[in-house]
Amino acid sequence: MADAMMRSAVERQLEIIGEALNQLRKHDDSISAEITDHRRIVAFRNILIHGYAEVDDRVVWGVVSTNLERLVAEVDALLAQSM
Repeated sequence: MADAMMRSAVERQLEIIGEALNQLRKHDDSISAEITDHRRIVAFRNILIHGYAEVDDRVVWGVVSTNLERLVAEVDALLAQSM
């Protein structure tokens, strides 16, 4: 919480993830549907990008600490299928 640069970097990476899923959904919704909560991830990206009200650092940390590991595993599985 005390490191503004770290907070910004984490938020930026979450924005990139959300935009990537948004683009994937446009190109192949069946693949994006294999990512748990893909629509919520895109919605969270929109909140981060547009700064609706003020982004709550506790919410961002909650997303990272509870959902990121599953997301990485699901993306890794999709990538392994494509090879």
